[in-house]
Amino acid sequence: MKQLVNAFLAVMIAAFALMYLGAWMNKSEGYSGGNTLTIYNWGDYIDPELLTQFQKETGITVIYQTFDSNEAMLTKIEQGGTNFDLVVPSDYAIAKMKEENLLLQLDHSKLPNLSHIDPRFMSLSFDEGNRYSVPYFWGTVGIIYNPELTHGLTFKSWNDLWDSRLKNNILLLDGAREVMGMALNSLHYSLNDTSEEHLQGALKKLNALSPNVKAIVGDEIKMLLANEEAAVGLVWSGDAAEIMDENDKLDYVVPEEGSNVWADNLVIPRSAANVEGAYKFINFMLRPEVAAQNAEYVGYSTPNKDALALLPEDISGDERFYPPKAITDKLEVYDNLGKRMLAHYNELFLKFKMNND
Repeated sequence: MKQLVNAFLAVMIAAFALMYLGAWMNKSEGYSGGNTLTIYNWGDYIDPELLTQFQKETGITVIYQTFDSNEAMLTKIEQGGTNFDLVVPSDYAIAKMKEENLLLQLDHSKLPNLSHIDPRFMSLSFDEGNRYSVPYFWGTVGIIYNPELTHGLTFKSWNDLWDSRLKNNILLLDGAREVMGMALNSLHYSLNDTSEEHLQGALKKLNALSPNVKAIVGDEIKMLLANEEAAVGLVWSGDAAEIMDENDKLDYVVPEEGSNVWADNLVIPRSAANVEGAYKFINFMLRPEVAAQNAEYVGYSTPNKDALALLPEDISGDERFYPPKAITDKLEVYDNLGKRMLAHYNELFLKFKMNND
């Protein structure tokens, strides 16, 4: 009997020791609540000085980890294991995270600085009422071009891309929604269109663009355009700003038929360990002076209307990256079209890519 009691006590002591060790390891890696806040964001997507400022103001230690795609982020969140307190997904990823019940519904009373956000970027289709997300940065999909190499074309219309003088001189980013959306917009259809007739019409028009397409590429599109390896590119506005910093000959435009407006947002995962700390950080980032400093560092467009007044005029007044309401009213977010329709978009895009090989 005494041996059984001793064995039981030994097992209990070992169990408590393992529990303590696990808790200590989680805390040391920033995976617990209290005075740590674990943030999961895109690389180089926040001013590091702001992280330091937040830590000094609150006493909360920030653990900052990065991802390079929404898909990689979603996989890690779905797998669990790491209790991220704050994540920065894009619009369509938020729709998927909502479907999978991965997000905590927000208490807006804890976010008084939400009033600084421009109403144009609130209650978008992927999160009506902003029940789960807070706007962080936004941008567009458009055309970057070198006026010295484009024969006087202004690209006010998507259809300028089909000009025969641009033969073998266009780079397209490697994205099904972006390229199919461009073709649909050029036909005056929604970039979320699901009509089979319209989608086949878009594919037919893309195939007609093939002689002008030099390549369909990923991140290298920035280097290639900056080095004038092509005259025209289909890009995100944030990439356009970066390319234009490298080569000031280039210009950027959103065609008049409309395009995509994308939005990255702050969300709190349901598995967050430090929810109160996450609220404090979101409210901190919503301060106009903080949002302005962050926008100037990152180079993307801020949705914070009161931060705009604090930005230099050459930034806030640049209608290429802060387009007027007449343009933004024509922009659409990418709706979550469902797995079957998204697979169909990818299939059509693959057919176009094979036509360019």
